[in-house]
Amino acid sequence: MSSYLDELNEAQKEAVLQREGPMIIIAGAGSGKTRVLTYRIAHLMQNGVDPFNILSLTFTNKAAREMKSRIASVVGPSEAKNLWMGTFHSVFARILRSEADKLGYPSNFTIYDTQDSVRLISSIIKELQLEKDKYKPKQVLGRISQFKNSLITVRAYYQNPEVMEADKVSGRPKMGSIYKEYVDRCFKAGAMDFDDLLLRTNELLTRFPEVLAKYQERFKYILVDEYQDTNHSQYLIVRALADRFQNICVVGDDSQSIYAFRGANIQNILNFQKDYDDVKIFKLEQNYRSSSTIVQAANSVIDKNKTKLDKEIWTSNQEGEPIKVMRTFSEGDEGRFVASSIFENKMQHQLPNDSFTVLYRTNAQSRAIEDALRKKNIKYRIYGGLSFYQRKEIKDTLAYLRLLVNPSDEEALKRVVNYPARGIGQTTIDRLVIAANEHNITIFELLSQLETLPVGINSGIKTKLTNFRDMIRSFQIESQSKNAFEMVELVVKKARLIRDIEAEGTPEAVSRVENVQELMNGVKDFIEEQKEKDEDASLAFFLEDVALATDFDKEKDNVPRVSLMTIHLAKGLEFPYVYIVGLEENLFPSAMSMNTRSEIEEERRLFYVALTRAEKQVYLSYAQSRYRWGKLIDCEPSRFLEEVDDKFVDYITPKKEVKSPNVFINKDIFGTPDKQKIRFKKPVSRTVERNVKKPPMKSVKVTPPKNLKKVSDMGGSQNLFDNNLVQGNVVEHAKFGQGEVLTVEGAGTSKKAEIRFQSGDTKKLLLQFAKLKIIG
Repeated sequence: MSSYLDELNEAQKEAVLQREGPMIIIAGAGSGKTRVLTYRIAHLMQNGVDPFNILSLTFTNKAAREMKSRIASVVGPSEAKNLWMGTFHSVFARILRSEADKLGYPSNFTIYDTQDSVRLISSIIKELQLEKDKYKPKQVLGRISQFKNSLITVRAYYQNPEVMEADKVSGRPKMGSIYKEYVDRCFKAGAMDFDDLLLRTNELLTRFPEVLAKYQERFKYILVDEYQDTNHSQYLIVRALADRFQNICVVGDDSQSIYAFRGANIQNILNFQKDYDDVKIFKLEQNYRSSSTIVQAANSVIDKNKTKLDKEIWTSNQEGEPIKVMRTFSEGDEGRFVASSIFENKMQHQLPNDSFTVLYRTNAQSRAIEDALRKKNIKYRIYGGLSFYQRKEIKDTLAYLRLLVNPSDEEALKRVVNYPARGIGQTTIDRLVIAANEHNITIFELLSQLETLPVGINSGIKTKLTNFRDMIRSFQIESQSKNAFEMVELVVKKARLIRDIEAEGTPEAVSRVENVQELMNGVKDFIEEQKEKDEDASLAFFLEDVALATDFDKEKDNVPRVSLMTIHLAKGLEFPYVYIVGLEENLFPSAMSMNTRSEIEEERRLFYVALTRAEKQVYLSYAQSRYRWGKLIDCEPSRFLEEVDDKFVDYITPKKEVKSPNVFINKDIFGTPDKQKIRFKKPVSRTVERNVKKPPMKSVKVTPPKNLKKVSDMGGSQNLFDNNLVQGNVVEHAKFGQGEVLTVEGAGTSKKAEIRFQSGDTKKLLLQFAKLKIIG
């Protein structure tokens, strides 16, 4: 028997050896589905099937390259090159180029990217004299994309009263006109967008039976990876091509269907057996990736879903460590825990940085993690997006702050002088730069001399520039009496940065608004930390701190780094150590995905995907509070924490039931003579902690000194216990948790304590601001 077959277990081998007919391979996480798909293709070729007759569809070019490389190692690189293998879009573009003339397109048609499409739609909206506020280009493009992926052509649109009515109700009755004009203009330009590559392939196979017959004859064997992620348009193409020989093999895992927001239809995999007769079913249920604990914990979660295929994932791997759960006080505390834990694991097990990944639900969550890793000098890399401080909306906001701190900052001025748009074009900016250079002054100084210096701009533009200059000056005046957070809040509001982003009305805009919110949270955290350390909390110092962060991110070396990414991007990847952060209601599961059972089940599948990325160890963390627009909001632990079976979990933080003290009320206040007191308890806050024994706490008798000033006299919210603090005390801090006092120094308002907290961090805090509670 061929050596490559010896590498397979029995279930995998059966799937590889099955040659004819429709078949579905239900492949659990870490079960070796790529190996099965690869070896199945190699086996077909080894047994006489011409590679030109095999079509293999994947969702990423990376997956296609890896599979082709593996196949080449079995059958040779020359034959492997003859395979029709690639993403849906790349394969169908290849077919369309061969058949384009039938649809009236040139064979060298252009493929528009998103920016091309947005620019074209913007022009159409302007030409049709429609209101920009109602017809936002990105929103319109998103709607057109929905039409195309649902096979609603322009003709079908005008034949569908329900769809037309929906656009009318949403305040966009001219959507059909824009759609028609957009399609006509693309056709005239000989261009297709990404959605057209699917729509036009469906059109080709439907309108031209001879073309369909040609490709049915060519593709005698069809294999589709990640079938659970296919949308309706992709499903119809695959059905049509496979209809003649029905040698179709689909591979997927319904438990990892996490792309409904992109149009993926989980019903495609759930209903596969109804589409064909005598479907052979193969289940790859042995997980080779993760420890037994991780596999069983993930199973205990996904079992809560009602819509799923029958399978039982198992592993022969070692039991491994229990899943660690950490409760933190804030997102900053969560970031510090993650960084400290990674540092400890690195040192203890001598591991490189790339053994670790941090997964989160939204990109905005990376800020606290990045800050903490940077302070521990742990190198990291952001995947699927820019580092937090490199994102456009963050750089725009920071540019305003840089400009009010330093008006000579020319790059910051050029970045924001026309953002949000105020009618100051690039030609004007170029003239300002030239004039400033000629007179050897800064651009901002030039803005103060527009009436006297020749710049070559009209009065209308001068007025706009003057208004901008006055706004920046007003910020400078305000900054003399406001702290860093108040200034960010003022700039965001007065410059209308949030309003400009929200006007886009897209899912991406929501994420960008969250990023600006997270920047404000970061400033709030910065101020609190600097105040407790009795260090500079000014806006200028914050910007310097951020500048160091961005310098760190610019490193482009190939040294191992901790991976930071959203869970969606982690699909298909694996790491020895996985940290899943932000497990709180309304964050994960997302507040936008809790309206229906299907939405909650998709969020649960997302959590399942996150858990099953891990090989050795999983850490779950959640914060009791997070800043939202500068306000501290109490957070509720995620329901998913409750759904992990207790026997696979170890709580790092002891169980702490949050109980309110007994409260007594004298009935006299209600006008009754009875002096009997009524006792009641406030409701106990919900918590997910299990019954873990509390550490014993010493009772400490405290006698405040006679000369202790009132809180209001101290200029802060000093805890009355602080002046009794001595070396060796065990204390509790609202953000950093429990810690041991190492040293106490100074007196009065300058009194400081050096404290080593359970997270491993040692901090020196000013007692008048620290709000410490002595617990032992």
